[in-house]
Order: sequence, then structure tokens, then C-alpha cells
Amino acid sequence: MKYSATQKFVRIAPRKVRLVADVARQLPPTKAAEMLPYLPKSAAIPVAKVIKSAIANAVIQGANPEALRFSQIQVGEGPVLKRWRAASRGRVHGYVKKMSHITVVVEASEVAVPKQEEKPKAEVKKSTKKISKPKTK
Repeated sequence: MKYSATQKFVRIAPRKVRLVADVARQLPPTKAAEMLPYLPKSAAIPVAKVIKSAIANAVIQGANPEALRFSQIQVGEGPVLKRWRAASRGRVHGYVKKMSHITVVVEASEVAVPKQEEKPKAEVKKSTKKISKPKTK
């Protein structure tokens, strides 16, 4: 079964986010969620958040987090904010601030089996004798 999570309007350019997504694709989701916050890229934190959200969605539905694999990590372009800066001789230099949409889809590679209750262990009988302490002088 597939479980997904999305994060929209992340204020980082998609080109930069795709670098982090490529690193995460090669790992299992649980390892990627642990490792990405230590990656020296600003896009690593939003990608890790989306991966953790997808894992949480799967766990809520009864999947084993260790059995999950990435089905898809997609980084799409969001809207751009068009801005400008004053330049010499009354001119304007324009630039854009790009946004990203991050989608993570994980799937369970095996069916989750509910844990069986363990059999109760044999009870140890406690003796009812009182143990007296040795007297000290």
C-alpha cells in the first residue's frame, strides 16, 4: 500500500531541493529521516519533514516503518515571486524568488502482521518466611 505526504510553497529553488531528494532516494525512509538534518544543505530540513510525515502516515495506517521503501520523491516547481532592484541610470534589474512543491510517496514492501501476545511466563513462588537480619553489637 502507498502512503504519501506533500509540502507546498517551500521557499527554496527546486534545483537545490532536487539535490537533497537524490540523496534521500538512495536510502530507506527511516535512515533518510535521521540523516538528512545533518546534511549541509538548507533544503535538507524541509525534505526530512516531508519524509517523517509520510512515515507517520504509514504507521498510523498500520505499516511497519522498517518495511517502508520510497516509491517516489518528486520535487516540482511552485509559483515564483517576481521582484526588482533599482539599478543605475533609472533602470530596474528583475529577479525571481522560486518555490518548490515536495511530494514523498512510500510503500510497504511487506504486509504488516499484528504482534502476537507473548505467553505468560511461569510464576515464581515466593516464600512466606521472614528473613531475620543478623544482630550487630
